[in-house]
Amino acid sequence: MVTNKSFIVLAGGKGTRLGCYKALEVINNESLVQRVVSNLSFFGSDIIVVIAKGQYLPQFTSYPKSRVVTDAYVGKGPLVGIYTGLLASASSYNLVVACDMPFLNLDLLDYILSIPGGFDMIIPRVGSLREPLHAIYSRSCLPVIEQLLEKGNYTTDRLPSLVKVRYVEAEEIDRFDPKHLSFFNINTRADLEMARKLAGKVS
Repeated sequence: MVTNKSFIVLAGGKGTRLGCYKALEVINNESLVQRVVSNLSFFGSDIIVVIAKGQYLPQFTSYPKSRVVTDAYVGKGPLVGIYTGLLASASSYNLVVACDMPFLNLDLLDYILSIPGGFDMIIPRVGSLREPLHAIYSRSCLPVIEQLLEKGNYTTDRLPSLVKVRYVEAEEIDRFDPKHLSFFNINTRADLEMARKLAGKVS
């Protein structure tokens, strides 16, 4: 069971396809990033929100155990965000989520956090589709990530093959989130409008 844990929220995406900084887009009177922080605050752990250089987020005054840090490298993608969050964390294990996942399932997150330790990563997987932006990373991943970044590998694709991984398979996910809304993320204006409609049904 993961006990020494923090949460890392990746909020540095440029929102190119959406046409704006997605973290501040609003669903049900809450920005996407506020919605994620609010959900994660249920666990009472530290929350580290990672943004890109030049971006700005208001302080999350409703949850004082949160803080904002800036990407260690400029414009290099999610692996840099994960690396930055792990560097900033004092916890051995860190559950990483993207700020554009508005329907996090607390029961599923609790289940993932209940999996015994000893893994470098714990990643949900549906068929061949992995969810690295809804996964647990140990700080033991830091030197491996650093090596990848030094070689110009800025995606999460290669990391699982280089560390000890526990996959959370579809049948496990289905017990808590049969529609897999946890992994719904917002990339386009159509995604945002769909999320707003769904929020009215699942709130």
